[in-house]
Amino acid sequence: MTGKRLFQSVAEQISGLIDEGAFPPGTRLPGERELAERLSVSRVTIREAEIALQAIGRLEIKTGSGVYVSEDQPEVRATLPSASAFEVTEARLLIESEAAALAAHNISDEVIEQLADMIEKMRTGTEEEANRADEDFHRSIAEASNNAAMVHTVKSLWRMREDIPNVKATYEAVCVHDAESRTAEHEAIFLALRDRDPSGARNAMREHFHRLIEAMLDATEKMAMEELQEQASKSRERFAASAKIG
Repeated sequence: MTGKRLFQSVAEQISGLIDEGAFPPGTRLPGERELAERLSVSRVTIREAEIALQAIGRLEIKTGSGVYVSEDQPEVRATLPSASAFEVTEARLLIESEAAALAAHNISDEVIEQLADMIEKMRTGTEEEANRADEDFHRSIAEASNNAAMVHTVKSLWRMREDIPNVKATYEAVCVHDAESRTAEHEAIFLALRDRDPSGARNAMREHFHRLIEAMLDATEKMAMEELQEQASKSRERFAASAKIG
């Protein structure tokens, strides 16, 4: 499926069925096999879509029991664009680099101390704590720019990062497996801000997103290969079954 991984499209189809009332809140979804047949995809794709929907609060996966539609569905907000992880990251690079440069002029000693604490949480905290510190770090820099339009834009981009399933999945694939690089890049941004160096802060933020884009390209290539291998495996199974019948 051009421009979009298959599980992302399936996640949208399941979301649509939930919104239409086919799967009301609190009910158990049909099993993977039934959904796979209904949507004409593999069980692996169904599983990936369900995990993506669990990440944004639409589904709840209960081990040994099944997959349920969440009783409390996420708050309905303005419709998000159908953007890719690369588009979101490109926009973040352009906006947040300039936010960092502005912040270097305006940032207070108190915020500098808070940023240092956030980096420490990225380094030593749990995965959840590190992710929260990451978000707080970027939002704090935007707020330190003292530009309300910049703050709103950065928050909107972060919402896209978290609420668009394919974007969230891509970020998680990159950030979880490259936490050391992420922390080091945030520290470089912090040092430039601490030194009140606008050019240094801008460049450090750009380097962070440039590396992130490269990592996304690698991760996307790997996922595409895995999908091709899965399709090849299914083709072999069908061929083997046909040969036996013949």
